[in-house]
Amino acid sequence: MESSLKNVLVVSFGFLLLFTAFGGLQNLQSSLYREEGLGVAALSTIYGAVLVSSMFLPSVLIKKLGCKWSIVISMCCYVAFSLGNFYASWYTLIPTSIMLGLGAAPLWSAHCTYLTIMGNTHAEEAGKIGKNVVNQYFGIFFLIFQSSGVWGNLISSLVFGQKPTQGSGVLAVLLVATFLQPIKDVQEKSKGEEKSSSFWSTLLSTFKLLRDKRLCLLILLPVYSGFQQAFLSGDYTRSYVTCALGIQFVGYVMISFSATNALCSVLYGKISQYTGRIALYMLGTGIHVSCVIALLLWKPHPHQLAMFFVFSGLWGMADAVWQTQNNALYGVLFEKNKEAAFANYRLWEAVGFVIAFGYSTFLCIYVKLYILLGVLSLTMVAYGIVEYLESKNLAQPLAMEETKPAEEGEIQTKL
Repeated sequence: MESSLKNVLVVSFGFLLLFTAFGGLQNLQSSLYREEGLGVAALSTIYGAVLVSSMFLPSVLIKKLGCKWSIVISMCCYVAFSLGNFYASWYTLIPTSIMLGLGAAPLWSAHCTYLTIMGNTHAEEAGKIGKNVVNQYFGIFFLIFQSSGVWGNLISSLVFGQKPTQGSGVLAVLLVATFLQPIKDVQEKSKGEEKSSSFWSTLLSTFKLLRDKRLCLLILLPVYSGFQQAFLSGDYTRSYVTCALGIQFVGYVMISFSATNALCSVLYGKISQYTGRIALYMLGTGIHVSCVIALLLWKPHPHQLAMFFVFSGLWGMADAVWQTQNNALYGVLFEKNKEAAFANYRLWEAVGFVIAFGYSTFLCIYVKLYILLGVLSLTMVAYGIVEYLESKNLAQPLAMEETKPAEEGEIQTKL
């Protein structure tokens, strides 16, 4: 097995083990602790901490510790949250939620940076197109990672009333610490330039990248990603599944989401080189618009059991687009500033989560669905502008190359 693929599998199975413990707990928070509001408060605290962490921590940790050890340390924060759920109270869940949130941004930024560097390095060695390899690596990762939702929710459903064990989280830490190969970015600045980059410059690199108008336009992609994930895990599970079927069905319905998400992730990673990312974004948009309209019209009833699984499965098909394509897009467009770009992604995704969980307790479900439609529409308009700008940038060098032979021919004619 080639070295790059081995490393992709190591980090993927590390996330599988980690989120098998965490995923089931996350999906049950709003339902399991609904009476005191502790579940929603814990979720809001997590993404509030992610928001703060995304501003400052990822670039600093990745620069100082490298991708591998940033991942390992951040995983330990997730293990702490799993332990907090064994003795769930305001005094255990809120502090461990803060810990998890602080570790989440560096974890995801380091992992995305790692896969992007690994994909580009392998593409250069094999003579392939970098964005295609990066897309495939993200597809493989999300295939394995999203299957954690299957196992985590299966455990939480079969042993409902107990908490999924934190042991798999400990195994994740050990797996990554032992077998993941540290890497260096071949496109890194020279050592002299690296030394001139001060601590404060690195700390503020997340904000400095906002000078790029493409990033400003793409902010809505992670914001919408946060909105739609929060809706599924917080609102769909509570307002549709729990109300109509009971809390015991939440895990099974989320298995449908995770299974379709996992399968579609690897599929999209493979076919993106043939279809292009625009077609996949259109697919994801079409599925989510259809689901939102259907949910507005649907009156859930326990006898319509299959429909609860159909909606979560379709939601997983669309979410696979956002997860694979968003991360690959950020890695391709901001290749020279990967750490800051992925930190920005986590920052704005956390903003989406925090806003969605913030209004979760006092807005009616149909209002939340209209908000999703509005944000998705604005997101696709902004994304379309970025694609237009990129097509213009790619067309300019080609036009210059075409004019050169013509100019040379004119010179030769004159001579």
